[in-house]
Formats: sequence, C-alpha cells, structure tokens
Amino acid sequence: MAEQELLDTLRRSGGLEAVSKELGLPPATAAAGAEALLPAVLGGFRKRTEAVGGGAGGLGNLIEMLSGLGGGELAGNVLAPGPTEVGRGNEVLGEIFGTKAVSRSVAQDASARTGIDPEALKQMLPRLAMLVGGYLSARAGGSGAQGSGGLNGGGLGALLDLDGDGNPLDDIVGAAGRLFK
Repeated sequence: MAEQELLDTLRRSGGLEAVSKELGLPPATAAAGAEALLPAVLGGFRKRTEAVGGGAGGLGNLIEMLSGLGGGELAGNVLAPGPTEVGRGNEVLGEIFGTKAVSRSVAQDASARTGIDPEALKQMLPRLAMLVGGYLSARAGGSGAQGSGGLNGGGLGALLDLDGDGNPLDDIVGAAGRLFK
C-alpha cells in the first residue's frame, strides 16, 4: 500500500513527469519504470533503518543521513527545471544498496519484468532515490523540507500533500512510520 501511495504522490507532484522529460522517456515508460524500481528503493530504505537498530533510532539515522545529502531538496532538485545532480542520487543509492552491483541488479531485474531498456532504468534509479529520499526526509521534518515552492506551494509542497487538499502539513505527521511498516 505504501508503494502505491508513494507512486501516486510522485505522479501528482510532477516527479515522474520531471524524470520522463529529463531522460526523454514517454510518460508511460517512466511510470512503469518507477513502479518496477520503487519496491527495491523502498526496500533499501527499510533495510537501512533495520541495519542501524530499527525502530525510531533507525528511522532517525536514515533521516539524518538523508539530511546530510540534501534532505527534502533531493526531491526539489529532481523537480527543478535544470538538470538533476545525479551524483547525489548515487550517494543515496550507495547508502541504501551498498554497492553499484546492487543498483545494476535492480535495474536488470526491473528491465526483465517491464521490457524497458536497463540503461534507461539505471538512469532513472538515482532520480527515483532522490525523489523518495527527499520525500521521506521532508515528511519526517528533515532539512530542506520547504523545498521549491514552499510547503503550501507547488514543487515539493505538492509532493508532500498526499491527500491533495492543498495543505501538506496535515499529511506530515506519522507518514514516515507508515512507509516503514
């Protein structure tokens, strides 16, 4: 359920559209790729929290790591009109997957399931990690939570507004805990 909720949020926020445009992929391909990659990305974040003690301590450590890499601005960077700083996404992937071999394996597996070129999925992976990492960080109150457009505006504000009521603040409380159930 958390994966579908997050995928819907990435659609509404323009995150998938930004990835589609930057990589020159049809929107349906970007959406299918994100859907195939998202379970592994979320699994990496879950594993990262469990590796450092789980519970609130593990989540706190994850949010601290994400804040150090840019916090909510990770997503803001993907949503911005300029090129994405994919090096930051690769740092997130390094933290959640450990090695580039795992990232390559995730892209190959998603390619086998979707028929999407594995090179396109490899390029999508750091951007998706930035969107999810920025989303989690901002939802948990990490640095950069206001992002582009502020909390009540477009950009990252739209990414945080799960129920689409125009006020993401009511969605922030407890959201990170639901994602890691």
